Amino acid sequence: MYKYLDKLQHSFLDFNQPLGMHMNPENRWVRLAEQIPWDVFESKYADLFPNDTGNVAKPLRTALGSLIIQKKLCFSDRELVEQITENPYLQYFIGLPGYQEEPPFDASTLVLFRKRLSPEIIMEANDYILNHDDDKKDPPSKDSSEKRDCEKGQEDAVNHGTLIIDATCAPANIRYPQDVSLLNEAREKLETIIYRFCKSYGLPLPRRYRKKARKEYLSFAKGKKHSKKQVRKAVKKQLSYVRRDLGYLEKYMEEGYAPVKKEIPFLLTIMKLYEQQLYMYENKTHTVEHRIVSISQPWLRPIVRGKAKAPVEFGAKLDLSIDEKGYSRIEQISFEAYNESVYLQEAVMRYYNRTGHYPERILVDQIYRTRENRKFCKSKGIRMSGPKLGRPGKKKQTKIEKKQEYQDNTDRIEVEREFSVEKHSYGLGLIVTKLEETQLTSIALSVLTANLFKMQRRILCALLSRLRGFPEEISGKLVIVA
Repeated sequence: MYKYLDKLQHSFLDFNQPLGMHMNPENRWVRLAEQIPWDVFESKYADLFPNDTGNVAKPLRTALGSLIIQKKLCFSDRELVEQITENPYLQYFIGLPGYQEEPPFDASTLVLFRKRLSPEIIMEANDYILNHDDDKKDPPSKDSSEKRDCEKGQEDAVNHGTLIIDATCAPANIRYPQDVSLLNEAREKLETIIYRFCKSYGLPLPRRYRKKARKEYLSFAKGKKHSKKQVRKAVKKQLSYVRRDLGYLEKYMEEGYAPVKKEIPFLLTIMKLYEQQLYMYENKTHTVEHRIVSISQPWLRPIVRGKAKAPVEFGAKLDLSIDEKGYSRIEQISFEAYNESVYLQEAVMRYYNRTGHYPERILVDQIYRTRENRKFCKSKGIRMSGPKLGRPGKKKQTKIEKKQEYQDNTDRIEVEREFSVEKHSYGLGLIVTKLEETQLTSIALSVLTANLFKMQRRILCALLSRLRGFPEEISGKLVIVA
């Protein structure tokens, strides 16, 4: 159940500071707490708890605030609880009524926070904050009046603005999936399940060749280089051990012995893994549909990126869009290796729905420049970056076209910079959560946290520009560079 707690502080003056402690009201966490509309999100968060019975859940500000702190400072769950206990500014940010020396919650509670705050909720909160940023911080202008007119239904609005879209992968924290190591891990899990069956139901323990299989795997794994013949030989041996163990378990289940609840997903994953590995071994290929790369996380898929550092990554693939102010939004996210060009038109229509007009230009790389997307952009009066269709060099570019292409390539670097910042500073470079839903939530939190602190820098830059007498246009440029 969920209850609105009136005792929580709503402003910096409501925070109960101990005697002798002086907190700075200009601290970054204090200013960031003022930017987030906690009350709006809390009303929607309360809808997740329809029952009026059970333990009272932690407030939305405690849940979301803790996850934002974790993304910004890159703490583990246990370290995050320790840091919040020691830091009064972090306690203020998560909505505690005053400074306390006891931990506000247990480290395991963060898993529940990530489960409750789904990626859809996080992305909706991100859109709400970005859509209401101008209403709160910026004075009314001619552009905002034009936007309001477009929202009233004027279809003949002039296109303006820039939309940058690109795709990346948020790699998960798993071991590099070699075929032999995956089969060895499957064999070890099957041996554990067989031992549990025999011990629980009083069955005789079958011969599993554990020591022999382990010795053969270590002999292969310790080798520095492996030929194709050695790899196929090792895979064949591990396949035979897995097939034998699966046969034992199928015999037990036919006799009426059932696995426990936590063993069922492992068995289904290992059966699917065995079918895929057997198919690749018999057909001498390394490609199979929906290939499993982790037994504990079977939803992960190999994402071919073609980068020099990591040609193939294992995690969720996402399309990220950058608007003219430098804020990012997740347009599409999936664990499957989808073709990102399919979702370009949907991203453009979402841009139109929130702004009331189409962008003047779209900056994308080559994979988005399909004939369907080019035709769609031409029908909407949108200029797509990149060369035109046709044989290269057949028609020489003018100086204006060359200058325009150079400017487009320069501006498109902003999305690459956003990927670098979020992967290096906001945890997008390595997703350490273990569940499918919490991994997607962690990715959405990285984007939300990056936008919040970028918004904070933008407000600071605008304030400094006004104090120094610079025009408003300069403050907008400072945001992109900062």
